[in-house]
Amino acid sequence: MAHSYFKIYKPYGYLSQFVNNQNRRRNKKLLSELFHLEHRIMAVGRLDEKSEGLLLLTSDGKFSNHITSSNIEKEYHVMVHGIITASAICELRHGVEITVNRQSYLTKPCVVKVLERTDHIIERFVRDPKHGKTSWLSITIREGKFRQVRKMTAKVGYPTLRLVRVRIGKYHLGKMTPGEIDVINY
Repeated sequence: MAHSYFKIYKPYGYLSQFVNNQNRRRNKKLLSELFHLEHRIMAVGRLDEKSEGLLLLTSDGKFSNHITSSNIEKEYHVMVHGIITASAICELRHGVEITVNRQSYLTKPCVVKVLERTDHIIERFVRDPKHGKTSWLSITIREGKFRQVRKMTAKVGYPTLRLVRVRIGKYHLGKMTPGEIDVINY
């Protein structure tokens, strides 16, 4: 049986799933509202409801396991509250302590840099500028704990306002727009 492989631009406000199996999430928007794919397609990894960007979909369990392994880089472009300092960037690079499943966890070293240009990011209203300045960062990690990037930036004093995943390994978001789908070769 041939497997299917897709990349999508998951829009803000959608869960990274096709079927809702939980009563408490009854009114949430699902990917099945945007994409009508074969029933055996699954999301590879997740992006929370308030995050957006690159999400891979497949019917191949081996591909899914490979991509979610800690050997694959995931790059995020992140808008944070405030003008981030060099010391906060240094802390993020070396690893910070966050809570995962009620336990303390030290994140692995990662690549963090300030984004000077953000014209590749599709504009979306986040908040009124009167609420303060913001910074855009590129954060590349090889792990993927629950809300890890958001917890990392908050830990160093710069809460995440917007999070866009732009790359998973060799797969890039490129010029895709929210709600767009494309076939990938594996």
